[in-house]
Amino acid sequence: MHIKNLQLTFVALYILITLLKPNIIIAIDGYSSCGKSTLAKALARRLHLIYVDSGAMYRAITLYFLQNKIPVPLPEQLDTIKFDYDSALRWIKINFKINYLTGSSEIYINGKNVERQIRSIEVSQNVSHVSAIKAVRERLVAIQQEFGKKGRIVMDGRDIGTTVFPHADIKIFMTANVEVRAKRRFDELTAKGIKTTFEEILKNISDRDYEDSHRKESPLRQAPDAFVLDNTFLDEQEQIEYVLKVIKEKSLINS
Repeated sequence: MHIKNLQLTFVALYILITLLKPNIIIAIDGYSSCGKSTLAKALARRLHLIYVDSGAMYRAITLYFLQNKIPVPLPEQLDTIKFDYDSALRWIKINFKINYLTGSSEIYINGKNVERQIRSIEVSQNVSHVSAIKAVRERLVAIQQEFGKKGRIVMDGRDIGTTVFPHADIKIFMTANVEVRAKRRFDELTAKGIKTTFEEILKNISDRDYEDSHRKESPLRQAPDAFVLDNTFLDEQEQIEYVLKVIKEKSLINS
């Protein structure tokens, strides 16, 4: 019976993939360390969609700013620092390449793989500040919207359903208990050999929640038509099933 049910599941999934609207866009927003990227990657594999990690793009810009001594303003300094960010951004080229050993998409900046470097605590502590810079958001939103023109895309971030793709077919807003999120992030960094403490991670996530929600440019907020996914007590499979259910309920298949 178990094998038969599994076969039926595969058949249903195959039908869903083949009938899915060719220009479908799935936007996933939410708080830091909610597992947005994990869910988005899983959906991309499951539904044969293109995955774009918008958060990695902001982290890559942050890394570039830190390495090149470009001013990273605190929220209260945004209107006082006089720096030509537009000119600085012209020198930055971002692209993604597949790591064929892991099967994962990794980010490159000016031809250099920075996938590991952008996950550092220093970048995490500054990415919300860099994300609040108007020139940075305008540049990256334009790039992200170009990615979406061909459709069949799933993108995660903090303003995907509100600013980047306000007319996305499906909008998911993810949340979870802050301590659960901190533990997940701590375990992830520890597994990668990055030394930190749970307390440091918890403070970083709490600070980012506040800054992302209160910034002037494209603040983190739930789109009115977004489906809320609280994954505090959900595993990856349960989250995927939730989104697949939403797709079916919204009838996002060709007639």
